[in-house]
Amino acid sequence: MDPRIEDIRTIQRSRGLLGTVALPADKSIAHRAALFSALGSGVSHIVGFPDSADPQSTLACLRQLGLRIETDDAGLVVYGEGLSGLSSALQDLDCGNSGTTMRLLAGILAGQSFSSTLIGDASLSARPMGRIMDPLAQMGAHFDSNGGRAPLRISGGHPLKGIEYALPIASAQVKSCVLLAGFFAEGTTTVIETTPSRDHTERMLGLSNFTVGTQKHIFVDGGRTIEPRLWSIPADFSAAAFFLVAGSIVPDSVIHLPRVGLNPSRTGFIDILRAMGANISIEKERLVSGEPIADLTVRSAPLFGIQVGGDIIANIIDEIPILAVAASVAEGETVIRDATELRHKETDRISAMATGLNAIGATVTEQEDGLTILGNAKFTGGTVESHHDHRIAMAMGVAGLVSSKPVTIHGASVASVSFPSFWEAIDELS
Repeated sequence: MDPRIEDIRTIQRSRGLLGTVALPADKSIAHRAALFSALGSGVSHIVGFPDSADPQSTLACLRQLGLRIETDDAGLVVYGEGLSGLSSALQDLDCGNSGTTMRLLAGILAGQSFSSTLIGDASLSARPMGRIMDPLAQMGAHFDSNGGRAPLRISGGHPLKGIEYALPIASAQVKSCVLLAGFFAEGTTTVIETTPSRDHTERMLGLSNFTVGTQKHIFVDGGRTIEPRLWSIPADFSAAAFFLVAGSIVPDSVIHLPRVGLNPSRTGFIDILRAMGANISIEKERLVSGEPIADLTVRSAPLFGIQVGGDIIANIIDEIPILAVAASVAEGETVIRDATELRHKETDRISAMATGLNAIGATVTEQEDGLTILGNAKFTGGTVESHHDHRIAMAMGVAGLVSSKPVTIHGASVASVSFPSFWEAIDELS
């Protein structure tokens, strides 16, 4: 079959979504579990590691760096050999489409005795890396890049020193990069954030931190040992978000989402949907590997427009594409501001969502830092592009479920970056 045909999905209006979705494991936690296990002093086990493309890129890079990773009935077995256990890769380290892989690995590789080159696909190669190069250079790292973008060539053998670094933007990837470099630095490295971002790194590593006013200070001492352990990866909240919206906007729907990670730095989207009128229940709350998880159930409900901006944007940055779909069919106007970071993702997500939604009958105005969305849209179907961005593809797929005529997504297979079975899950619920 022509691969171009296989890369097209057409979604038709649903009369109701019923059932349970097997969500992929959380990418953000999976990346970190693999990297922390690699630096651990002993054998770690990871249960539920996802087969989506981004976390697999992290595993592939770690294997190239000499790490022994095996599989057993429960998941992955990672044979960590401490902070000095990695070795020079024979080839460039291909991070695929994964910004998390590139940025967090850069922090680790900046402190190695050997040199490395990090590359990625066309989308990743267009994303800004100066935001990690600047603090790492302050620590003593030496880089060569393509104008602040990949390929990143990291020169080995340059000793790092601990610094105090105030994050200029809310970014869990930049924060984690600097903290990981701090393990290889002399002295203490302190990262200061004013706007909260995902806290998986400090939570999973048990890093000391305190908050003064609006500032959170996070510390790591150079040479600190990372203990091996068992990691159990929860279901990905960002993947759940697509079904929280689908279950809300498709009439006569009831969708169950078990074992979803509910880290407080990730779940502002639930608060926003509830403020819009969504019917979401949270059950069986518990802690697994230090992360809060629960079972979610969403039932269809009328939604209303909302104003979204300020500090919560960092918490919901990955969910804004699917929020735009919800806002398009909600009663009244929704305004999303302070989201300029969306222009620096796999694609310019502000532009991509405005273009896609307008193409199928919505009224969306693009702002420099967000979107103004006139609700009550009656989607009339059409053809849209994923722009090689998994979240755009999946968001437009959900829009198709409430469209009077089919919505066809070109480049739909990119959903496999984070959710390989997304299209099958849609089919099974319909």
